[in-house]
Amino acid sequence: MRRTNLSIADARKIALAAQGFDRPRPVTTADIRHFRRVFANLALLQLDYVNVLMPAHFVIPWSRLGAYDRTRFEKYIYGSGECTEQWAHEASIVPANAWPLLEHRRRAHEMGKHNPLRRMRNRTAYLDAALEQVEKQGPLTANDLPPVPGPRRKPGDWHRSIPRWALEYHFARGSLVVANRLPNFQRVYDLPERVIPPEHLSQSFDKPDAQRELLRRAAAALGIATLQDLADYFRMSARDIAPLLDDLVDSGNVSAVRVESWGEQAYLSADARLPRRIAGESLLSPFDPVVWFRPRALRLFDFHYRIEIYVPAGKRKWGYYVLPFRVGDQLVARVDLKADRQNRKLLVLAVHEEPQMKQGACIEALARELLNLKSWLEFDEVRVTRHNRISRQLAAVMP
Repeated sequence: MRRTNLSIADARKIALAAQGFDRPRPVTTADIRHFRRVFANLALLQLDYVNVLMPAHFVIPWSRLGAYDRTRFEKYIYGSGECTEQWAHEASIVPANAWPLLEHRRRAHEMGKHNPLRRMRNRTAYLDAALEQVEKQGPLTANDLPPVPGPRRKPGDWHRSIPRWALEYHFARGSLVVANRLPNFQRVYDLPERVIPPEHLSQSFDKPDAQRELLRRAAAALGIATLQDLADYFRMSARDIAPLLDDLVDSGNVSAVRVESWGEQAYLSADARLPRRIAGESLLSPFDPVVWFRPRALRLFDFHYRIEIYVPAGKRKWGYYVLPFRVGDQLVARVDLKADRQNRKLLVLAVHEEPQMKQGACIEALARELLNLKSWLEFDEVRVTRHNRISRQLAAVMP
């Protein structure tokens, strides 16, 4: 696509197409080909286990694929050899071929100053023993290691046992990988050579080459982006990657363009697609790449987004766990959702419209999406709290 100037509408379509929203959801149940396509588009899947609705990394594929078999998806992630957990954006699932690209981060990892392992007299021996147990016994969880007294917990502290600290340290350094997740989301650790395909283990990149490829993947996943957008995708320093971005421009992997109303230089991926239109609707996880970098969501969609989980209840403007709602190439509403698993109900606690919401069509689209989500969660009912005029209109069209 040879362009030097883009309208904001075209930029939105390019961004959504890069994330796979230019294709309709599969008519049949999603299979491994569809899972591969999601990873080809996104390059990574940020993990988040807040379970108010569904862990966020399961919602992200659903936004693109509709109802899929979660068990089948997890088998693909942890059993196919095509994916691995790594620190990428945050804790993320990435294609296994990203393993060598992140090696420089694993090498650079140092024990944090608040890590209680720092205060262990026999720290090195303990870490060596934990690794040896995995080598001899195979995959294990933190509960399989001998318990060790840790620091006294303070009220409200998030707890991580000493064995968990040890295994997480080995994971961050690359001595261990995550081989699986238990139903309670607990990590199962194993040696890299028993999980990562050998062709990726044997491959190596120096840091600039690795960062250059991560930057190229970020550009392809975003379609159209600024330097800060690109840096955020794999959590790199904008200062460090600026010269590498120039390299990608010189090689033709990206091109410098101008986008209407953007005050910053934009970069268009050579892989970018500009469809005539973006169709359909989808609820988006708070950790979806479309909205996770808040300045970009504001710049692209005029959508000021903030997750209010940690905001005191009385100070929340939108709700506890709010999902943006997309219709076409616009974000038209915010929906505060909660899964009532005991009573098999999908609770719509609040709906807030955006200025670009065309009420009749968008409300009907939201009703369809909520019914699709209810069916995927295997619930019996969507229960709408009549919080305001929009939610009352939504309740009126729900079957």
